[in-house]
Amino acid sequence: MKIFTSTQIHELDRYTIEHEPIKSIDLMERAAKAITHAITEEWSTHTPVIVFAGPGNNGGDALAVARLLMIEGYKVKVYLFNITNHLSEDCITNRQRILDSKLSKNFTEITAKFDPPELNADTLVVDGLFGSGLNKPLAGGFASLVKYINQSPAKVVSIDVPSGLMAEDNTYNVRANIIQATLTLTLHQKKLSFFLGDAQQFIGRIKVLDIRLSQDYIQNTEAQYYVIEENDVRACLLHRDDFAHKGDMGNALIVAGSYGMSGAAILTTRACLRSGVGKVTVHTPKKNYDIMQISVPEAIMQMDHEETAFTEAVDTDDFDALGIGPGLGRQEPTAIAMIAQIRRAQCPIVADADALNILSSHRAWMQQLPKGIVMTPHAKELDRLTGSPANADFERLQRASELAQSIQAYIILKGHNSALCLPNGNVIFNSTGNSGMATAGSGDVLTGIITALLARGYNQKHACTVGIYLHGLAGDLAAKDLGKESLIASDIIDYLPQAFKHLDD
Repeated sequence: MKIFTSTQIHELDRYTIEHEPIKSIDLMERAAKAITHAITEEWSTHTPVIVFAGPGNNGGDALAVARLLMIEGYKVKVYLFNITNHLSEDCITNRQRILDSKLSKNFTEITAKFDPPELNADTLVVDGLFGSGLNKPLAGGFASLVKYINQSPAKVVSIDVPSGLMAEDNTYNVRANIIQATLTLTLHQKKLSFFLGDAQQFIGRIKVLDIRLSQDYIQNTEAQYYVIEENDVRACLLHRDDFAHKGDMGNALIVAGSYGMSGAAILTTRACLRSGVGKVTVHTPKKNYDIMQISVPEAIMQMDHEETAFTEAVDTDDFDALGIGPGLGRQEPTAIAMIAQIRRAQCPIVADADALNILSSHRAWMQQLPKGIVMTPHAKELDRLTGSPANADFERLQRASELAQSIQAYIILKGHNSALCLPNGNVIFNSTGNSGMATAGSGDVLTGIITALLARGYNQKHACTVGIYLHGLAGDLAAKDLGKESLIASDIIDYLPQAFKHLDD
């Protein structure tokens, strides 16, 4: 599914108005009915409602919602902020509709001084101050109002986006001046910022409301950002031929582990085996031999000549994919062997964990990476790769995308909504996964899954999209049975069969 920017959403509204055709005020009424219905599903008519409306179309939505809630039997008070004496055309129309209704006695238009109403725990605030078109931080009276609302015990429903939050880039926003919503009723689609971790404290729960915007525009307009849906993954799946043998199903090489970090090699290898590959060979130090043989008897062992660390690149002619990095360590002989292994590889590569940490301390080596390499950094690893900490999640995402384009790599920026940054500049967000997966070894599991899919014959884009979706889906299935608090990386592996079965049904 495409994620449109705020500019594209505005164009989508306009296109719908012109081509449905429908008047803009009627499209606003359609949105208001959807918002009102969502509110009435959660709060009864016994809940007192206070509506704060801004001067633009978001305020127009809020005024229409106030009128519709009154018709439904709610006790509503409305405050319209018209500080500059300039309202949007549809906001003016909805103001007049309120003035012509029984709600007029509970309507206040603010043009200068404002004495805020009392907000208690029983109050529902409808936030319609500013929508997705906001392009600068709130200040002055509006910032003070936001702080007043946030400090109150009232529940807050934000229309489209919490006021003060920008739809894309909040890197230099003033976070104290953003509404902290209980529920965000967003129109048509989640906004880009909703996929980023540092916006979560503002949006609360999210409901996406379909207001029937133009499908022609949606289908024919290019987007930079996408979100993976289950049908997208199902369409990518390679199905196993009934007469297949292990040689047909791919041969993967895992280079992982050092003495004391054999667990990383075990998790990566087990995940790889559980993801459909025919054979897995593990190259690891000699001292890991016994534990690897016991923990993963299905894997083929290839021992490094050193006892405790990876120090020698190996031939990859017989392998269909290489996963390298988990638990390797960062000693200089290992670093030299790691870059030599990447240069030597004649197959698709997944680089994770210490492979990325080595690259961040030898940044000149980045230019030696083959085109199409898959890299799976978490936030701190990405910061090290790019040279400095990012100020916000949007800035980090932009850096990951720029790096993917500059070295023609597939970079998975791991997080709740892991983002796959493609070499062409597009970004695909994952829609599965949960906070229980924030546990040591989870990334090693992802490396094993993607390595297996590459060996099976998936191209890099499909291996990454299917891989991150499966990884998150297995985590969701595990959390459903085990809970989030007790989830460990091995549980994700154990639930991979259920995840595959779910997608095959």
